[in-house]
Amino acid sequence: MTATVASRLAALGITLAKPVAPIANYVGFVQTGRLVIVSGQLCLGPDGKLVAKGKLGGGVSVADGAKAARACALNLLAQVQIALGDLDRVTRVLRLGGFINSTPDFLDGPKVMNGASDLMVEVFGDNGRHARTTVGVAALPLDAAVEVEGIFEAA
Repeated sequence: MTATVASRLAALGITLAKPVAPIANYVGFVQTGRLVIVSGQLCLGPDGKLVAKGKLGGGVSVADGAKAARACALNLLAQVQIALGDLDRVTRVLRLGGFINSTPDFLDGPKVMNGASDLMVEVFGDNGRHARTTVGVAALPLDAAVEVEGIFEAA
């Protein structure tokens, strides 16, 4: 018998927070057919505060960036939970897109994004392996260090 997503999250000591409301004219997710497309999620922790603020390569370490990416991934899962009602309905994590608030010479964006990617594999096993894009950007809302968007397939 395979473990449920909820039991995997519990084993990891994770409780998903309620997603924050969008701060502009968009929605947190759109479901069409079997796809759930989740808007970019900032690295907000359960307390509603940024896990990491500022630029990678300019004061935010790779380790702190990876923690921020993991927080973004948890916020993605919270949105998917709202969309589907049950994370066990996720059949595959298809794609993650990461935006890393970074200095022009910062080259370790992929190491930062591993924080999000690793969580998806921890939670969904091989079905958590996904396509991915990582892009360094000049700024993010609230001066967040990381933002991650995702596409999920559902049963």
